[in-house]
Amino acid sequence: MVCALPGLAAGPAPVKPLSLSQLEQQLAEIDSELSHLAHYSLRSGVGPIGYRSVQHPDANHREWVQIALGKNTPIDEIVLVPAIWRDMTTGFRADGFPVEFRVLAGHESDTNGAALATFGLHDRILPRIAPLIIPCPNTTASWIRVEATILSPRIFDGQYALELAEVMVFNGPENIALRRPVLTPSGEDNESAARGPRCLVDGFTPFLMQSGEGKPGVAYVSAYGVGKNPSLTIDLGSSYPLTRLNLHAVDVDDSFPQVEPFDFCIPRHFILEGADRPDFTNAVALAEFRAASPYESGPIIILDFPETRCRYVRLTALDPYRAKYKGEDRTLIGFSEIELFSKGRNVALGKPMIANFKPTGRLLNHLTDGANFYGTILPLREWTEQLARRHDRENERIVIAAELNLRYARQTVLLHRMSWLAALLIAGLAFTILIDRLLRLRGVARIKERLAADLHDEIGANLHTIDMLSDLAEDAKADTDELSMLHLRIRAMTRRSSTAVRHFAGLLNANGLYADLASDIRRASERIMDKFEQDVTVEGGEHLHKLGASTGFDLFLFYKECLVNIIRHSGATRFSTRLAATDRELQLTVTDNGRGVAGSGGNRIPPSLKRRAKLMGAKLAVESPEGGGTRIVLTLRTRRWGRL
Repeated sequence: MVCALPGLAAGPAPVKPLSLSQLEQQLAEIDSELSHLAHYSLRSGVGPIGYRSVQHPDANHREWVQIALGKNTPIDEIVLVPAIWRDMTTGFRADGFPVEFRVLAGHESDTNGAALATFGLHDRILPRIAPLIIPCPNTTASWIRVEATILSPRIFDGQYALELAEVMVFNGPENIALRRPVLTPSGEDNESAARGPRCLVDGFTPFLMQSGEGKPGVAYVSAYGVGKNPSLTIDLGSSYPLTRLNLHAVDVDDSFPQVEPFDFCIPRHFILEGADRPDFTNAVALAEFRAASPYESGPIIILDFPETRCRYVRLTALDPYRAKYKGEDRTLIGFSEIELFSKGRNVALGKPMIANFKPTGRLLNHLTDGANFYGTILPLREWTEQLARRHDRENERIVIAAELNLRYARQTVLLHRMSWLAALLIAGLAFTILIDRLLRLRGVARIKERLAADLHDEIGANLHTIDMLSDLAEDAKADTDELSMLHLRIRAMTRRSSTAVRHFAGLLNANGLYADLASDIRRASERIMDKFEQDVTVEGGEHLHKLGASTGFDLFLFYKECLVNIIRHSGATRFSTRLAATDRELQLTVTDNGRGVAGSGGNRIPPSLKRRAKLMGAKLAVESPEGGGTRIVLTLRTRRWGRL
């Protein structure tokens, strides 16, 4: 079977589909979980390294290690602990951990076995220093094998080898691989060396147990001079079937460099006995420990033994630790914690301890308080699983933090862009307000210009008419009827001028003042030019209804200004008017037989007519007919009608 490991074989989950809030929530969850997981805390001093195979010049070599479990035994988890090297550039990292390998399990009669898990480059196991956890549910085996097919280089010389610090095989809480026989291709078996097959299952890892939980405990260290064969006795309160002893070494890593060796206070030789009587008259030997070299002790000394039921347990140091004190060798004994396991549970926790020597120094109850220098002591399996989980979660955190930083950077860029856009919008708004103000000022100026032109064209023409009628009235004093008629015309023109002034005050609202352009043109011609020969023609009258009131008003005032200019400046006796309207344009043509207009080009156009044509947006031309006189032509495109 191929074992799928969450966060290892499959790699971290994709983060691209996640929203920013989801990424932030995941990061918070990871940080919360990491705060409760065991930490990597590497041991120092002298100790066993683990197993290292023979070296090869390239990676493609098959190397393996096989652990004989004895009889067929249920197993549910395998733990591979990497050998660790201190890299001066990148820090600590696994050394010689295989790149491509598989884990097999089999029975005594099955030499080939079955694959429990297979790993390769795509599984992204490296780099790491954490243990690799391989779940093996519903598996029974008498041996397990780690078989590498692609090796990784050793850091110090670049040669390729298979290296592992420890292999643990768990059946529940028990490591059934502890001190079991190990087979290798070379058949080497060096029990006392710092590295070798036996070091693969000695129970010693490169780590100190730092759970990250609970309050730190204080190790028990006796006073100097505990005498010969000092012993510690635990009363478990009732009889238990015991199977394992865990001894935690005194923690001396609170200073760097350490003032004491790592195995400080550990006896070189001790025996463990169990009994049901407090005087140990029915004592049974449970285990014996003898350290022939520093490579046979470590942070946690694990001794397993056949299941034995007992209430009292005694640890006797046959060769206690010796240290110089005032120039003499003095004996010491001490541990950080003593654990006794029955069915995977530490039954010594909180139990009283008795010493056969004067217990000066620290308190004996520190030996069973369940804590070391770093906090709560965890079960071995849970500890390794937490270290592996920390590795997975820290890798996930790197991916999520990188994605968050990328998105934050994008947000920053977007924020800068939005800031610039907001600034541009504000500037655009200010520019729009300025333009609107300028247009309003321009509109006011145009209104002033129109008002001046309208006053000039309408009131000026009316005043000129009144002046002319007054002269005629003066000449007609003898003719009563004629004089009366002229007075009536003067009165009507005066009233019309008054009405026009009121409309100018109302922003030139000419509605009702000039309702019919054709009729107004004929009436103005008769009133103003009654002494002239005239011909007024209107064509396309059905199109004139499209004219707006202000446009009709402007056209009428333009026409009146033309008539006034003929009277004042032309010296003419005859004129003609032609108003022609179509779907596309309107054209007003006024022709007289006077002396003509002096100048050339645009300079020939009277300023008052040019101003009025500009107000309408119309084209204006002044021509000289062949028979003499002046022709004024105003052209207005019909597309402007209805909005002027």
